[in-house]
Amino acid sequence: MLLDRQLLRRLFHLGALATRGLTLGVRGIAMDSQGRVALVRHTYISGWHLPGGGVELGESAAEAMIREFREEAEIVPEAPLRLLGLYRNVVAAPRDHVALFALPAFTVLRPKAPDREIAACAFFPIDALPEGTTRGTRARLEEMQKGLPPDPHW
Repeated sequence: MLLDRQLLRRLFHLGALATRGLTLGVRGIAMDSQGRVALVRHTYISGWHLPGGGVELGESAAEAMIREFREEAEIVPEAPLRLLGLYRNVVAAPRDHVALFALPAFTVLRPKAPDREIAACAFFPIDALPEGTTRGTRARLEEMQKGLPPDPHW
């Protein structure tokens, strides 16, 4: 079943490329007062990821990230998002890009219940990420934590 979901994801991205030529997604880092980061596990792709998704027609990247935080993690910003970097994501598609944001203050409305898109959402200590946390997620967290310059590739 996972293969089918991966194939569907790839077809979605190829369709987006055919109609737009370039795709733009967002991911966000939300760390709580205990130094734990919010991660999500999707129903259609393996691994733990930072919350995020695609920028819809008529949305700014920041508006998309605010929407994705709410949809995927029940997180509502209490401060403006801060853009950390723009990355090329060849894993998704040859012309896919991801804008990464940090959220300095937020409220969690309620625990995120699993749904058709999100299998799980939880906060994890940055030094004890769950097994299956993606390479890109680990790399972005390390860049932020150590003040490293962003790698141009997700």
